[in-house]
Amino acid sequence: MDHLQTIDIRRFRKMFPGELDARLGDDFFITELKFSQNDPLYDSGLKMIEYPCRVDGFMAIFCIKGHFKMDINLHTFDVRENALVCSVPGYIIRVSDLDRSQDMHFVVAAISGEYMSSLRFDFNKLFTESLSLLNSPGMVLSEEELGICRRYLRLALDIMDTDIANKKDIIGALLSSIFYYLASVWSEELSKMRQTTAGGNARAKMLFEQFLHLVAEYHTSQRNMGFYADKMCLTPKYLSKLVKQVSGRSGPDWVDSFVILEAKNMLKYSDMSIKEIVYQLHFPNQSVFYKFFKSHTGLTPSQYRAS
Repeated sequence: MDHLQTIDIRRFRKMFPGELDARLGDDFFITELKFSQNDPLYDSGLKMIEYPCRVDGFMAIFCIKGHFKMDINLHTFDVRENALVCSVPGYIIRVSDLDRSQDMHFVVAAISGEYMSSLRFDFNKLFTESLSLLNSPGMVLSEEELGICRRYLRLALDIMDTDIANKKDIIGALLSSIFYYLASVWSEELSKMRQTTAGGNARAKMLFEQFLHLVAEYHTSQRNMGFYADKMCLTPKYLSKLVKQVSGRSGPDWVDSFVILEAKNMLKYSDMSIKEIVYQLHFPNQSVFYKFFKSHTGLTPSQYRAS
């Protein structure tokens, strides 16, 4: 059961300041965001994704100025100037370590999963493989790639400001083209990585990512490594060894991290009682859940909810 808050494109668009053309519908949007130091719009624009959530769509963030960290599927990545970071539906994301004393300038583009499915390209496979091979959902663009992306985005933003007919179709086609271009850049980077990554190491990383995807799906009810090993047709001993070698963390530690992420999300976003959360997360009783939560966060569930 999916407990983490899932934000669709319509709701995600409303999180950001500024007026966006309603005629574009809920399949995609693009917006340019500029924040000055200590600007209160920081909070109104980014507060929602400072807690873990899922975005039900494909998202690309192009950082023009500033710096922040972004957690994607419990990996933490630096997003810096000229960096491009992407997320696909189902990824758990959170903006962390946001320095409000700096100026920020970035562009956010998002396309719904339904719209992306009409395109003849498997973006899910591409970005999942890039996460395992590149250890990152993003990259710093070259000067040439940077120039092309800036022209794409500038054109999209300029069209947004016009009253031209069929604006939705025009923007949709343009954003599709942007994502195709980004996929080509990603593919070239992956090709280079495959040439320098040993086959066994690449396979281990892919298996590790498969493990994380399974944990993201089943962690609310399944915490035994044997369950995940069976799903992957591996022995628990081999899977545990592989996870430790690739990530430096044990398999149960990863499972616990997802459970804590889920608990935090439910405490912040839902009106469920602690008793209901204990039931949803399949803990035997509230006492066990309290001890588990406090040992990982230093706070009781009630203290975290009130913070």
